[in-house]
Amino acid sequence: MTTGIVCCMPGDTAQTAANLMKQHGVGAVLVVSELSDPLLEGIITDRDLCCGVVAGAKDANTIQVFELMTRVPVTCLPEDSLEDCEQRMQENQVRRIPVVNDSGRCIGIVTQADLALHLPAARVGETAREISKPSAPGMRLHFEKDHFYCGLLHEEEQIVLLNRRRDMRREAEVVQ
Repeated sequence: MTTGIVCCMPGDTAQTAANLMKQHGVGAVLVVSELSDPLLEGIITDRDLCCGVVAGAKDANTIQVFELMTRVPVTCLPEDSLEDCEQRMQENQVRRIPVVNDSGRCIGIVTQADLALHLPAARVGETAREISKPSAPGMRLHFEKDHFYCGLLHEEEQIVLLNRRRDMRREAEVVQ
């Protein structure tokens, strides 16, 4: 995994996320509740910015990250194998998987590039093929009620996230 993660907060603007991607040369930014206590709330990618801002002709300085981000990204734990990450990428058709600790705090990210550096070329090619297949309509969600990203119970963190999202929606309504 890459431990030098780039993060932003849900209330940051799309412009901020885009600038972070440009500055750090990455295609995704992890969205955390607080930079000092990185509870994972989501992930925003360059594709999210392109489709949600550019294609929608929206102002990147006014649209907020929480409006564009994937709210419950596929994650893994630090003790998961690279093969486990590869399988999750294939099953969920994602190119990046945040690594969270037992309490849902970000500690790294595993990317398709990490696979390319550590797995045989044939396997990397197969993973790229699986990730790139057209999405099946109505794909099943990768989380369960009352479970945090990696399938472990974290009720307190879930409550914090739900309350934060409710507050952000209220703030957005006031601004509009």
